[in-house]
Amino acid sequence: MVALVSTSSLASDVITIEDIPKIKSVRDSIISPNGEYIAFTRSLPRELYVDKDGRSYNQLFISDIQGNARPFVTGKVNVAGLEWSADGKYVYFLAKFNQDKFTQLYRIPVDGGERQRVLGLKDTSISRYDISPDGKQVALLAMPAKDKSEKKLKELGFKAQVYEMGLKNKQLFVTDLSMQQTELNLDAININGYVSDMNWAADNQQLLVKTQATALIDDTYTKAQWHVMNLAEQKVTMSIATEGKLGTAEFSKSGKHIAVIGAEDKHDPATGRLYLANAETGAIQDWLPNFAGHVSDIAWSHNSDTLNFIAQVGTESIVANIKPGSKRYKTKLKAGKVIASQLSLSSSDKTIAVKGHTATHPNESFVLRGKKLTKVTDSNPWLKNKRFAKQEVISLKARDGVEVDGILVYPLDYKKGQRYPLIMQVHGGPESHEKNGWVTAYSKPGQMGAARGYAVFYPNYRGSTGKGVAYSKLGQNDYAGAEFDDLVDMKNHLVNIGLVDTKRVGITGGSYGGYASAWAATKLTEHFAASVMFVGISNQLSKFGTTDIPNEMHLVHARSYPWDKWQYYLERSPIYWAHQSKTPLLIMHGKDDPRVHPAQSMEMYRYMKVQGKDVRLVYYPGEGHGNRKVAAQYDYSLRLMRWMDNYLMAGNTTMPDYKLDHKAKLKAKKAKSDSESEAKTSA
Repeated sequence: MVALVSTSSLASDVITIEDIPKIKSVRDSIISPNGEYIAFTRSLPRELYVDKDGRSYNQLFISDIQGNARPFVTGKVNVAGLEWSADGKYVYFLAKFNQDKFTQLYRIPVDGGERQRVLGLKDTSISRYDISPDGKQVALLAMPAKDKSEKKLKELGFKAQVYEMGLKNKQLFVTDLSMQQTELNLDAININGYVSDMNWAADNQQLLVKTQATALIDDTYTKAQWHVMNLAEQKVTMSIATEGKLGTAEFSKSGKHIAVIGAEDKHDPATGRLYLANAETGAIQDWLPNFAGHVSDIAWSHNSDTLNFIAQVGTESIVANIKPGSKRYKTKLKAGKVIASQLSLSSSDKTIAVKGHTATHPNESFVLRGKKLTKVTDSNPWLKNKRFAKQEVISLKARDGVEVDGILVYPLDYKKGQRYPLIMQVHGGPESHEKNGWVTAYSKPGQMGAARGYAVFYPNYRGSTGKGVAYSKLGQNDYAGAEFDDLVDMKNHLVNIGLVDTKRVGITGGSYGGYASAWAATKLTEHFAASVMFVGISNQLSKFGTTDIPNEMHLVHARSYPWDKWQYYLERSPIYWAHQSKTPLLIMHGKDDPRVHPAQSMEMYRYMKVQGKDVRLVYYPGEGHGNRKVAAQYDYSLRLMRWMDNYLMAGNTTMPDYKLDHKAKLKAKKAKSDSESEAKTSA
C-alpha cells in the first residue's frame, strides 16, 4: 500500500486542506454603463479558530477593466445585490451595518466619498431591489413586518407550529428612489401569491413580476409564473404561459419581446430552455428548439432587440446572441475559455462582463470586447505559486451505449503506468453537471486530493444537465438504476486505462450524490473501498414523507408515488442492501436540513450499525442542506480526507478515531497570535 500522506508533509507549493478555507472568490460582478469599470463583491473568509463562526463576509470593490481595483466597502461586512446608476456615478447595494436593524438600500459614489443610506422599509429587510431604467423608481421585495405581539406570545410559551400553514408571502413594493427614508411604511402592491422576482421594462411603466402560490420551495420549483404588470393601474395585464421550472425573464429594449428561461415541460428537471414571448399577446415559442445545452443567463442589448445569453454546453460554457425571428445564434465566446455566469452589458453593448472560473482559479470578473477576453480580478494571487495537477474531460460509452463524461484530475506528478487510488465525487440534483473549471471546495477534493496522490473524478452520469432535455430525463423513473451503473462503468474505464487501482476506489457526494455514495456502499459495495455520504438519501419511502420538495420529486425524478409501487421504492433504497455492505461508510449531515431530512442519515447509520458494519454519523447543528459556516466546512474537509486516507492510502481495516483535535489547533492559533502581538509591541 501507498504510505499515508499527512497535511504537514505536503510542500507549500501544492493546495492543502488548510488552503481551502482561505480561498476567496468573486460573488457579484457587473459592468458600468460606460464599459470601463467593474463593480464586484469578493468573499472574505472568516479566520478559523479566531473569528466568530459564520459564513464568509462579502466586500465591495470597483476596478477598471485593466484590473486596477479599489476597495469601497470592506471589513466584516456583507454587501449584495449590486446595480450601477444610469449615469455611472454610483453603485447601489444591499447591506445591514451596525446601526441598522434591517437590510437596507445603500449607494456609494464611484469618484470617492462615504456610502449613503438610500432607503429602508419599516420593520423588515429588503431582500431584492431593481431600479427603473430612468433611475427614478425602485421596485423592492420584502417579507411583511413581523407582528410584535408574536415575540411576546413566544416569551409566554405559545410556540405551537402548524406545519406548512401560516406562511407569509414576500411582497412587492414600488417607490420613488428619491424618498431617501430609512423607515418607509409602504403599501404592498396587491398581487396574489409569493413574489420571488421582478424586472423593469424599458418604458419605466411596466414590471415583470414572478409569483408562486405560496412560500414553499416546492411551489418555487413547480408553480412559478411570470406576469406583466401595469404600474399606473397596479394591475396584471398578462400572464406568460409556461410549465415546469422557471428561471429569469426580461423585456427587450423595444418592449416588443420578453425572453424567458424555463423548462420544456413539467417533467423537465432543470431550467435551461430559452423562450421568446410576445409582450402584447403573451404568445410564447421555444426560441432554440432541441438545443443540446442549458441556457443559464440572459441580457438584452441596449441598442437593438438582440438577446445575449450564456449557455452551458457539455462541460463548458459559451456566450452567444440571437435575434427575434431567427433560431440561429452567433457565438461571442467559444467553449473552453471560462465557465461563465452573471452576464452584464455596457450601454454601448460593446463590452460584456461575466463572472467565470477555470481549472486554476475560482470565480473572477472577466470582460469581453470583440473576441478578446480579459481577466479583471485576481482574488487569490497566491494560487500562482501552487502547482496544479492535469485536468481534462473524459468521455466514454456506458454498458448500454449511452455516452457519459466527467472531469478527471490526475494525481499531481502523475507517472504513466503507475496505478493510483481514486476518489469519485458525485454531483447532486441529479439535475446538475460538473464543468471543466474550478473543482476544489470544502466537500470536493479536486486539486487538494490530487496533491495527496489521488486521482479525483467528477462523473456526469445520465440525467445530468448540459446536454439538453432528453439527456437530463434519462434517469427518471429509475432511481439508482442505470444512472448509478454509469458510475461503475466510469470507474472501470479509469481502471482499464491503467490509471486507477481497482481495490482503492472511494466515493463521495452530497444530496443526490450522497444517495449515490450510500448506494455505492451497499448495493455496489464490491466496487468501492470507502464511502462518504453527505446530506444523502437512504430510504426513498421515508424521504418522500419528510422532504420539502415532494411534488418536484414526483414530477422530475420518480415519475410515480411511493404508494404506486412500495417494493420498488424500498429496493431502490440503500438501507435495503445494508446487510451486504463491505464498504466503510462515513455519514455527515446538517442537523437543520429541510431538503433531505437528517433522519435519512440516522436510518442509514442504524441499519449499518446494528448489522455490525463500519459506519460513523456526524451531525452539524445549525447547518442545512450543505455546510455554509467556516468551522463546519473545515471540520467536514478534515473528516472526509481522513476517511479516504485511512482506507485508500494507509490500507487500514479499522475506522479512524472519531475525534478531531480542534483544541490543539485553537491553542496553537492563540499562541501564534500572542507571539505576533508581543513582536509588534516590541517593535
